[in-house]
Amino acid sequence: MFDSLSEKLQETLADVRQRGALTEEDINRAMREIRLALLEADVN
Repeated sequence: MFDSLSEKLQETLADVRQRGALTEEDINRAMREIRLALLEADVN
């Protein structure tokens, strides 16, 4: 469970780090991915 959550969080944060300037859409997308990862970890 924690491995999957950790992997998804790392992927999301790596994607955010690759962008030069963050837009509101970028932040919203990252937050959505984090919420989904947390929900999936809670379900499993």
